Amino acid sequence: MSNQSHGVQQLVRGSIPPVVSSSRQDPFKVACASCNLRELCLPVGMSGDQLERLDAIVSNRRQVPRGAALFRTGDAFSSLYAVRLGFFKTCVAAEDGREQVSGFQMAGELLGLDGIGTDHHTCDAVALEASQVCVIPYHQLEHLARELSDLQRQFHRIMSREIVRDHGVMLLLGSMRAEERLAAFLLNLTQRLRARGFSGSSLVLRMTREEIGSYLGLKLETVSRAFSRFQDDGILSVKQRQIEVLNADALKALVNPGEC
Repeated sequence: MSNQSHGVQQLVRGSIPPVVSSSRQDPFKVACASCNLRELCLPVGMSGDQLERLDAIVSNRRQVPRGAALFRTGDAFSSLYAVRLGFFKTCVAAEDGREQVSGFQMAGELLGLDGIGTDHHTCDAVALEASQVCVIPYHQLEHLARELSDLQRQFHRIMSREIVRDHGVMLLLGSMRAEERLAAFLLNLTQRLRARGFSGSSLVLRMTREEIGSYLGLKLETVSRAFSRFQDDGILSVKQRQIEVLNADALKALVNPGEC
């Protein structure tokens, strides 16, 4: 398998955080030990005592209204944030002053990893809808991870996943046509939907087409044409932000034609 195919497959399998409906979740405060997202963001197999110690450092939950920033570029770094409810985009300012979307994050994802190296955040994290995060003070997490090998290994896996995502996005932007980029993006969304117990064929986009285009390196008009083409070809049913995948095999064939 070529490096390019491997990178694209990693991208499709989970390197772009997807967008899913949060109607199944109710915003309530719970401990890490009983959180129904713990298998997504915590090591499997931690003992009750270890989970209690982890829960003790998750000092609070924070509500973030739609359109509000969890943090901004240049803010001092002190905590990581585990998304419990809602959706976020991370973005940076391009040289011409325009916003460049660098990622989308959802329930079970961590925000704030960008600040570890410099002690300051290097992007903005903005809520795409009313959201809730668990605040995890980084220095306390770092100290606990040194004591709990399972937690340390999970944290290293999270860091590795970020590196793989960046590599996959570079391959996506450098080697794929517009329709292939959008197909990879949509496949990722549906696969992550299934991992969270939602429908693997229906989704509601929480980001705009312009934001999708910014992330995929495409103009708004190009994204709209690709959606229309998929609908005309019977691959998707598109009703504003409501998307239904009618032919997943056709999307897969666009991303990995040699395997279909």
